[in-house]
Amino acid sequence: MKRSFGDIAFDVVNYTIMIVIAIVTLYPFLHVLAISFNDSIDTIRGGITIIPRTFTLENYKKILSDPIIGWATFVSAMRTLIGTAAGILSTAMVAYVLSREDFFARRFVSGLFVVTMYVSGGMIPSYMLIRNLNLLNTFWVYIIPGLISAFNVIILRSYIEGLPYELQESAKIDGANDFIIFARIVMPLCIPVIATLSLFIAVGHWNSWFDTYLYCSYNKKLTTLQYELQKILVNAQLQLTSTQDIHSYGKGMKKTISPESIRMAMTVVATVPILLVYPFVQKYFVQGLVIGAVKS
Repeated sequence: MKRSFGDIAFDVVNYTIMIVIAIVTLYPFLHVLAISFNDSIDTIRGGITIIPRTFTLENYKKILSDPIIGWATFVSAMRTLIGTAAGILSTAMVAYVLSREDFFARRFVSGLFVVTMYVSGGMIPSYMLIRNLNLLNTFWVYIIPGLISAFNVIILRSYIEGLPYELQESAKIDGANDFIIFARIVMPLCIPVIATLSLFIAVGHWNSWFDTYLYCSYNKKLTTLQYELQKILVNAQLQLTSTQDIHSYGKGMKKTISPESIRMAMTVVATVPILLVYPFVQKYFVQGLVIGAVKS
């Protein structure tokens, strides 16, 4: 079948737009990779695009040379796994209760959750609460305070409310209680939104470092990867400021790691684990588009 001029023109415009979007999307990542693999002093000159001008692995050696990085990575991984699992389970249970029309206080409790999204007690009251709960310098300070997010509860509650309620009524007729309905009917149907929220929660745990600084900064056994990377960045900035001028290129300057290179290498180290997990979660996003086709 011979294609018309309009079909060919549409394909050309379509492919051109897609290529431009791909370039715009990929360029920031390639730029970060190029700087992370580029010589630190050469990076200060600027002009790096997507290809390292002076290739080196010194930036990564600087980050990975610290022996505590391995243990901090393990702590961050455990925090992410346990925090995500506990957070999703707690959020799902609360969202299921708030989605039930026979829960007499659902509007009041939902309103309280919304209020917490706009009003906060502040850092000092939060610290005093953590201290009074004896969570300082414990692993659970990473898990319990952020166990439930009001935003995630509202998203999951809205999703559950959109599911066919006849499924729950049929299960009740068959003798199922609320725990069975929640575990065998509601949770499997919520897999797409749960996968999405799991990714959000996991990224939050993996990238968090300020709570380590506040609550566990003096306990090396509880240090996290992001906190150690932040310390490396601060040390690099202090080293550059106190030892050399950024426009000098002497022998001493070549031993200095610029904060820009360290920051980009840190970005790669912190992002790679999330990029490896995302492809396994992406398929559930597609399911979330068609699960609404279930009709009453």
